[in-house]
Amino acid sequence: MRAKYVLLEMLVGLWRNVTMTIAMIITMIVSLSMLGASLLMYMQVDEMKGHYYEQVEVSIYLEKSIDDAQRSDIKSKLDSDPLVKDVLWETKEMAYENFKEQFRDAPDLVNAIGADELPESFRVALKNPQEFDKINAAYAGLPGVDTVVDQQKLLQKIFDILGSVQNLSLVVAGFMGLAALLLVANTIQVAAYSKRREVAVMKLVGASNWFIQAPFVLEAVFAALLGSILAWVMLVVGKIVLIDGKLAALTDLLLPVSWGNVNLMLPILAGIGSVVSAVTAWVTLRFYIRV
Repeated sequence: MRAKYVLLEMLVGLWRNVTMTIAMIITMIVSLSMLGASLLMYMQVDEMKGHYYEQVEVSIYLEKSIDDAQRSDIKSKLDSDPLVKDVLWETKEMAYENFKEQFRDAPDLVNAIGADELPESFRVALKNPQEFDKINAAYAGLPGVDTVVDQQKLLQKIFDILGSVQNLSLVVAGFMGLAALLLVANTIQVAAYSKRREVAVMKLVGASNWFIQAPFVLEAVFAALLGSILAWVMLVVGKIVLIDGKLAALTDLLLPVSWGNVNLMLPILAGIGSVVSAVTAWVTLRFYIRV
């Protein structure tokens, strides 16, 4: 009977302040959507780092004047180096073919570059990509070596940019979350004020604070759960329409977002939204309404 009364009072409270309830749900949708997108981006960047760092190479570019003896000496050192996992010698012709394939959409650029203008190099895969400094110190000064380039540093610039986008999205989600909390607190205050006489009567007849507060707290939790579900739906739509649709061409560079990560957002957003809303409602009732 008590549970039925509490649920009925929750529904009455939601309908009585329907405008503010809708505003609270919309704010929850926006803030939780941005939070979910930020979490997905964090997970995606971590997966990209693991994927690309496993394939990272060190490029040892050779001087144009290098002779066969110097080239053989460098190759033998690389083959016997315990830090090296694999070595590929890329000739000028191979470098030019790779260049044409990479810039096939820019024929003017391809035509302006000749095979002799591209340096030959050794493509070195390391057992531990973090040990570039040791490789650089060992080979940068050898006769015939022009420069030693770590692809990891090039990737790190990209990941730094993505990290900045992550932080910005989290900051925006934080502000939206604060707006949602304030709206939840305001909605609960208005709902409690509109029922102040019923609350006073219930206190007079000995009703516990928990019994009085439960409908208001459930209103906030209901709005948060509905907002989290709709926020998850927006993430699903974003994956289908944007990531798997309009931005599908970027999957060659950026790893596709997995459905497992998207589906994981539903319980995470529902848990965060419901707990934060319940605590906000309870604190509001305890310290502001004084029921």
